[in-house]
Amino acid sequence: MDDDKQKKEMDHQRHFSFRLNLFFFVVFALFSILVVRLAVLQFVEAPSLIAAGERKLTSTKPIAPIRGNIYDASGHAIAYSISTQSLYYSFAATGNADKSVEQAKEDAVQLAEIFEKYGDPENAMTAEEIMLQMDLKFQRNTISTPRRIKTDLNQKEIAYFMENRITYKNVDIMEESVRKYDQDTVAVQLVGYLKKFKGLNLDNMPFYKSKKEETDRKLQYLEEEEVGMDGLELMYQDVLRGKNGLRSYPVNRLSQITGPMEFTPPEKGASLYLTIDKQVQVQTEQAIMDHLEVIRKSNNRFERAEYANTGYAVAMEVDTGKVVAMASMPDYNPNIWAGGRISQQDLDDFGSNMNNGTIQTAYGNYTDEERMKRPNSIVPLGSTIKPLTVLVGLNEGLITPNTYYNDTSKYMFGREGYRVAINNSQFKAFGSIDPAQAIRHSSNTFMAEKIGNALNMRGDVDGKSSIDIWDEYMKLFGLGVQTGSGLPHESAGIINYYTEAERASKQSALIYASFGQQGSYTTLQLAQYTAMLANRGKRIKPQFVNEIRTADGELVEGYTPEVLNEVNYKEEYWKEIEQGMGQVKVEGFEGFKHNFNRKTGTSEQDVGGKKVNNAVFIAYAPAEKPKLAVAVVVPDGGYGGYGAAPIARKIFDAYDEIIGLTDKPKKEVQTDEENPEEGNVNSSSEEAVEYTE
Repeated sequence: MDDDKQKKEMDHQRHFSFRLNLFFFVVFALFSILVVRLAVLQFVEAPSLIAAGERKLTSTKPIAPIRGNIYDASGHAIAYSISTQSLYYSFAATGNADKSVEQAKEDAVQLAEIFEKYGDPENAMTAEEIMLQMDLKFQRNTISTPRRIKTDLNQKEIAYFMENRITYKNVDIMEESVRKYDQDTVAVQLVGYLKKFKGLNLDNMPFYKSKKEETDRKLQYLEEEEVGMDGLELMYQDVLRGKNGLRSYPVNRLSQITGPMEFTPPEKGASLYLTIDKQVQVQTEQAIMDHLEVIRKSNNRFERAEYANTGYAVAMEVDTGKVVAMASMPDYNPNIWAGGRISQQDLDDFGSNMNNGTIQTAYGNYTDEERMKRPNSIVPLGSTIKPLTVLVGLNEGLITPNTYYNDTSKYMFGREGYRVAINNSQFKAFGSIDPAQAIRHSSNTFMAEKIGNALNMRGDVDGKSSIDIWDEYMKLFGLGVQTGSGLPHESAGIINYYTEAERASKQSALIYASFGQQGSYTTLQLAQYTAMLANRGKRIKPQFVNEIRTADGELVEGYTPEVLNEVNYKEEYWKEIEQGMGQVKVEGFEGFKHNFNRKTGTSEQDVGGKKVNNAVFIAYAPAEKPKLAVAVVVPDGGYGGYGAAPIARKIFDAYDEIIGLTDKPKKEVQTDEENPEEGNVNSSSEEAVEYTE
């Protein structure tokens, strides 16, 4: 019995020892695994875990880039960005909009007093002006959006608000980049303006909508960032913008900063150096406004155009395509967009002047009712088509340089009982004339019978209708197609000859088209067309940018002329139209010291149930070696020789003085004042130059 007990006790001890050993073995194994795991964590996975932890505990905020500048051809800054301290105002969170507005009014009075005491007198603001910036009726922004009240704060103003931050809880001082524009308003519609990114309707702007999907922190657009909205500011948005900076600092789980900040400065965008010359541009703008004043009040019945309120001009170099002046007048001061927003008052006052009338539809500062009675900036080109009409006739074999036509001042077309008369301006008869003389006298009947009707009577050629043949010529010379400039919102013009052919007949469409009444085109299209006449057949792409350079001045992209298409006609054809254009009667060129070729136009247009006459003029100089082509359009301006030509003369003078129509600027050339050279000008003082029916 005792032996059995002893045996059981020994078995029990053996099992206990086994379990104890197993336990220690398991503990040892687990401890070994833990040690190995800790080693792996410390020496293998630690760097990645630390980086992940840092990412979670690092706050990164982007800093808006500084926008590149825009300079004229001489290096004068037209649009530039400056770093400035601005004061922003946020409405008090009262839960009651009316109460917040009342508080804002009281704050506006206090702010005005502070600005008067500490601010610069030239940059002072009244309480009323501050309230206007506050947008108390929420017409521009919601109540939660901070309002920029004042920029360019001086050190005394900044110091005061920083010392009294507790008192002025609704005021923030922010450093930001502000866009400034030349106060001389240089080509403002071409340059464009900026607007806050967060205020854009992205559904209508796919370019900016795509920026919402950007993942690169340096390229992401910021809500408060100002972006290009028109003209070159929009066209070169990616070039001008630059890249965001980054401000990063470590934070704990409570978002409290726990260490020093890391700063990546923003990259400034590249700068544009334009083909526009400020001096030529400003003189062009002034020439338009001065002449509008003249023709509205003139006592000369041929010159008077009392409803002329707008004017458009483009000056383009013949062989390079460089646009040295582009004026859409009246214009406006783009600094009203400061801060990426515009007041309702400014929009009411200047909204009609913001469109670039040289490339798209623009009106004067009319009421909606008045607009129905006034022409816009895209008008029929009138008799300025006639050099091209003659080229069509010559190249199609409808006429030769030796074709003579008896101009009786009337040409009848159409079937019996429905005959239509085409007459010359003032019902003048010119007798026996050749193509050059038809251009000189601006004969409607020559163009209608010898080219328009003749093209229709010949019928189809190689499967092309007469209308298609005419349309092909127009487009080869840039009429009815975009100029290739790349400017946003550019119009291709309006062609009516196809509609007229369907409504009436191909005959009437081609006859009216032959003297300029079946197509309405932009001033830039007319300038490109004129340059093509001058260089004998090369349609050059209009250029606005000479160079793109980095902020450090390194060249990013230079300028290369681009020929869009070319025609090859016989030299005798070009000489024929040049002979005619060199003899066109025109006002305003008395004493001009260069031979020049030109064509006047007076386009007749039905607007609001009545007929209006638009003044159109094209010219290039010097005639022997053309350098500059100019196109001028004055809606409601009457006769082209009176309403538009004198503006072109001042543009040529400005270019000659500053750049030079020959080898050197006129101001650098010594002339013999005792024997001045006379140009080939014919002018008249009391005789209407011409107009088209």
